[in-house]
Amino acid sequence: MKRHKTTYPGVFYREAERIGGNGLERVYYIVFKQGGKVFEEKVGRQYSDDMTPARAARIRAERIEGRRQSRKEIREAAKVVKWTIDRLWQEYNAGWRTDGGRYENHLRAAFGGKEPRNISQLDINRLRITLTKTLKPQTVKHVLILLQRIINHGVKKGLCAGLGFKIEMPKVHNLRTEDLNPEQLVALIEAINTEHDYQAANFMRMALLTGMRRGELLKLQWNDIDFDRGFIHIRHNPKGGKDQTIPLNDSAREVLEHHPKSDSSFVFPGRGGKQRTSSPERIKAIRKKAGLPPDFRPLHGLRHTYASMLASSGEVDLYVLQRLLTHKSAAMTQRYAHLRDDALRRASDLAGDLIGQAMNGHTLHVANMKKDK
Repeated sequence: MKRHKTTYPGVFYREAERIGGNGLERVYYIVFKQGGKVFEEKVGRQYSDDMTPARAARIRAERIEGRRQSRKEIREAAKVVKWTIDRLWQEYNAGWRTDGGRYENHLRAAFGGKEPRNISQLDINRLRITLTKTLKPQTVKHVLILLQRIINHGVKKGLCAGLGFKIEMPKVHNLRTEDLNPEQLVALIEAINTEHDYQAANFMRMALLTGMRRGELLKLQWNDIDFDRGFIHIRHNPKGGKDQTIPLNDSAREVLEHHPKSDSSFVFPGRGGKQRTSSPERIKAIRKKAGLPPDFRPLHGLRHTYASMLASSGEVDLYVLQRLLTHKSAAMTQRYAHLRDDALRRASDLAGDLIGQAMNGHTLHVANMKKDK
């Protein structure tokens, strides 16, 4: 087959019949020198392996530096050790309580003993249909994403081959926007202010004052806070995209300046000073003490309250709100558009009232714009 050059040194491709589809796809190869010998290796296909010239170039660099096994070496190792989903889970598992429950309850029985290469699209579809009968679409999506992450981790570590297809996720219509009325907000603030657990109290204060997500607060470290320039660095996980910064307002600054520090680098440390894997337990007790509805999600709800207050103020446009909430797209911020519209409507009504008062009963004369004949 004809070799086609790419813009990356030592990376080329050949065209071959596409696996699982019609037409052709690119099959990427790398060429490099090691120990005085020249090696040519296949690194993956355009569609089934999601291979690109840039990714192939990174693999080439890792092979030259000895940080990555060849595909042949991986296959040979796989003959000795079968990297089943169970084994990959043990390699991947970071000890997160939620993920552990999802794996044990929904994935182990169906896929624990299987290697990724033996999992078919039909297997995934059957699991999705089975889970949908008893679980919410969002929960089903979390389970499938976990399976995807476990396999991707194995591929990244060179332990197994990836799936030859994309996992189809259930459609989730999760536009629930929680909010607090003024009385509920006052009651919550009073409950927070009388809470003896400063970790739980300040965790909720930061969620309300900054709109930060639960996961972002769990990851928050002291070196993420720039007190001098007034910014908070938001750490995202790989699926969340690039890290971002949000302004550190005066109220949030005051909370952090009075928040006790320990030897841990985390603002809200867990056991042994390590990163927390769950929210402070007293948060639910604070919600109950404030008399809030049982279905009000304390941290999601405070983030929505933060956004709703800004949108309804009429002083913050949706683009600024999107930046403050670190939404990846404007569509995610649209749920607050009606609050912004209400604020504009109130401003328009106010303008009408002011102009009406100014007229004070006088007839408003409008100039005749037609030219005299």
